[in-house]
Amino acid sequence: MKVFLIAGEASGDRLGGALMAGLKALRPDVSFDGIGGAAMQAEGLVSRFEMSELSVMGLAEVLPKYRHLKRRIAETARAILVEQPDVLITIDSPDFCLRVARLVKATSDIRVVHYVSPTIWAWRPGRAKKMVGVVDQVLALFPFEPPYLEAVGIACDFVGHPVVSEPVAAPEAVARFREERGLKGPTLAVLPGSRRGEVRRLAPVFGAAVARFREEVPGLQVILPVASGLGALVAEETGHWPLRPILLRPGTDKSAAFQAADLALAASGTVSLELAAAGTPMVIAYDMAWITRQIISRMLTVDTVTLVNLVSETRAVPEFIGAECRPERIAEGLKGVLRDPEAQRQAMALTMERLGKGAEAPGLRAARAVLAGLEQGDA
Repeated sequence: MKVFLIAGEASGDRLGGALMAGLKALRPDVSFDGIGGAAMQAEGLVSRFEMSELSVMGLAEVLPKYRHLKRRIAETARAILVEQPDVLITIDSPDFCLRVARLVKATSDIRVVHYVSPTIWAWRPGRAKKMVGVVDQVLALFPFEPPYLEAVGIACDFVGHPVVSEPVAAPEAVARFREERGLKGPTLAVLPGSRRGEVRRLAPVFGAAVARFREEVPGLQVILPVASGLGALVAEETGHWPLRPILLRPGTDKSAAFQAADLALAASGTVSLELAAAGTPMVIAYDMAWITRQIISRMLTVDTVTLVNLVSETRAVPEFIGAECRPERIAEGLKGVLRDPEAQRQAMALTMERLGKGAEAPGLRAARAVLAGLEQGDA
């Protein structure tokens, strides 16, 4: 059995590695080809070129590399058509992956599986229709996603979210974390994003919110996990905060850090699921450039962007997005959650359950879905 996979960034590489491990367990005769990073290479993939070539985001970054990316799209599609795999599995990175898939489908009937549904449930639902005839099957991370794809005739399987299979720090590790960093009182984890633009935009607002929150929480201490490559920027942006945070180096056990915190203030994104896995109550806040805010606000089709709220079908996590991302509003939200975290704890537990906690590992579930789809396609 020949499988061609494409991943374009670190999160997709991790998904691909787990999927490959699942396929190897179920089909020992499987062989792999394609593009991926360290996790996929550890499972036996020899990447045709460095995955980092595809890890570009934003118009300003893409434009200088547009011609090169276009060549890579054509080159990858040609390789797939030559190899004639049993299945092409594209993992996230839709701008690259779906262009490759479209070229492949134009001249072949190779089965295409796309892992990670586009966020058609949040904005631009018309993207689902554009996948018709290009993608045969979607593997979804969230249980509410299949109906959106099935409505346009694309098979979609919910396979669970990888956050449920990530290791959780033991109580001893959490206690050691607090002791080593001198955390003796109430602790707030602050997470202003993993991209430079996010940190620059959110750090001043988060710092002011923390200052207001501290007025009502004597002895408050702040920890801030620093994303790789952002150490100098984060130190600069937080150096003048009235309450200086303890900066945690990249590679710090995030599960232990999150569990050591009584509460978290985080930028919108997957981090809300990581906090939920750790059982850490949270407030979500996010802002963007003014013009982007105007465009996105008109395109959103949901009343919350926080994944815990969406999966649990509650609105237990307070969020302050766009014009609402103001220090005084955020500080009030933090106070409210600290006073009564129980409703949120229930929503977080429900989220983990619905994402597959305690069930078969997502990578193995994804592998089963791929094989079942192949069997149905051959029938």
